[in-house]
Amino acid sequence: MYPVLTLKPDKVASVAFHHPWVFSGALGKHEPIEHGSLVHVADPKGKILGTGTYSNRGSIAIRVFDFEKTELSDDWFVRRFQQAQQRRELMGYGDGTDTTAYRLVFGESDGIPGLIVDRYESVLVMQLSTAGIEKLRPVITEALIQAFQPVCLIDRSDMTARQEEGLPGRTEIVHGSDPGAVEFTEYGNWFLAEPLTGQKTGFFLDQKDLRREIQRLAADRSVLNLFSYTGSNGVAALKGGAKSVHHVDSSEPALALCKQQFDLNRLDSSKMTTECADVFQWLDAHQNDRYDMVIMDPPALIKSQKDMESGRKAYHFLNRAALRIMNDGGILVSSSCSAFFTEPDFSFTLRRASVQAETTLHPLRTVYQSADHPVPVYFPEAAYLKSFICQVRR
Repeated sequence: MYPVLTLKPDKVASVAFHHPWVFSGALGKHEPIEHGSLVHVADPKGKILGTGTYSNRGSIAIRVFDFEKTELSDDWFVRRFQQAQQRRELMGYGDGTDTTAYRLVFGESDGIPGLIVDRYESVLVMQLSTAGIEKLRPVITEALIQAFQPVCLIDRSDMTARQEEGLPGRTEIVHGSDPGAVEFTEYGNWFLAEPLTGQKTGFFLDQKDLRREIQRLAADRSVLNLFSYTGSNGVAALKGGAKSVHHVDSSEPALALCKQQFDLNRLDSSKMTTECADVFQWLDAHQNDRYDMVIMDPPALIKSQKDMESGRKAYHFLNRAALRIMNDGGILVSSSCSAFFTEPDFSFTLRRASVQAETTLHPLRTVYQSADHPVPVYFPEAAYLKSFICQVRR
């Protein structure tokens, strides 16, 4: 059916235990294969162990979609999309629930490496990050439309990861028309996503559980929301009874949407303020301010190993500066979405920042990516997001 690539004898176990990545060093000699081709992977005896896509760039040679010999057809994708939707419903997301926006497909975690699909009510947004999944785009598009009949399907394949695969960026409406800002609910709160122009696919869907914790802890607190984007954490804080929320972000359009989200939830706008500024510079200039809760959810500051040193310093600066402007008994909510910056790395950085800020941190909870971004037992590499929630004592 597809070209067969054979594993070295000592490299069979990983695929046999359903890890979806086959590294180039695990393969025996083979004829040249076109970048992005569909392939089968076999053990040295010729038994087919899986079906996936091939890459001749980078260290990951094969991304496995199915651990058997199969054809990645329209019907195969429709079934896999429907299975992913059924799992989201078991998680508590979807029509008839209080959460109508969620990640429908999370790459390897849902058996479709290189593909992200986010669902905002009846709008779907997809991102394709590999050459293999790019070649399957027509099939994927038709399967999504067949499985879900969306009013709009948007391709937001504008990630830098595509450059490593030799692919250009792309943003376009594949099906339907521009939906503008899409309203949806999350645990009963109303939010807005801008799928065509917003960051990621229009919203940070992976922080559902963190927003719920913020809402639980924010009562009677003055809140500083750094890297606030469209203010979803601020909505959660005011819903939880915060006295005030000040948002700081470098994007004027995002801050404008922040006001719309507050109006959508019928919140007291006098308790909400916004400021367009570079967060690093803002913290430097406001070390005499004081807050009862500081929320920080910066963009990925460490996107590869080469960014580790500069990123570690950036996380250290942000957390030390935030701790210095917190009242005794305040709540620090500090997040990192950098997969290379592990939980132990993050914990060590917080410890150093706390000592230098002359504070003591008492952990309340560690929150991870929400359930619609699953971390399978066979693919721990899917974990990337962690948020430390700590009480601060002076």
